[in-house]
Amino acid sequence: MNRRGSPSPDVAAAGRVKRAGRRVLDDPRHDPYEPVGKYREPTRCGDCGAVYRQGRWQWREAPAGAAVETCPACRRIRDDLPAGWLVLGGPYAAQHRDELLALVRHEAEHERIEHPQNRILRIDLHDEGVEIATTDIHLPQRLGRALKRAHGGELAIQYGKDEYSVQLRWTR
Repeated sequence: MNRRGSPSPDVAAAGRVKRAGRRVLDDPRHDPYEPVGKYREPTRCGDCGAVYRQGRWQWREAPAGAAVETCPACRRIRDDLPAGWLVLGGPYAAQHRDELLALVRHEAEHERIEHPQNRILRIDLHDEGVEIATTDIHLPQRLGRALKRAHGGELAIQYGKDEYSVQLRWTR
């Protein structure tokens, strides 16, 4: 109880919204594609075949009787709604586009093997550069660091305000 005789402001009565003072507390999930609760174990993704087991998505055989749902990465791909972007720009990127894309695909494959939810959603080729969309916010950072390590250049990172997104721009 506080001085006015009402419950403390961060406690909610049964069936009420949790509040802090007069504000409703935000949903603790950062990624809107993550479920509110946990998946039943084991669960197999009906699209890509990844298996949710021991609290994470993995590439493995699904045991008999596994539940079937669509994983967050496949839902993002279906909705065409990326969480991360990596933009390659500058004259060097235009001249070495094939070499840079080979490095990007190689790094993305290494990440995908260990983390099935971290995938390239699409690669858009433009006259002024390349835009790579991903299903998570970690893969574009790994790709950008690999480009900077191998080819130098500048890497700028911008996180989305109050949302699960990131945009990186690599230029040289």
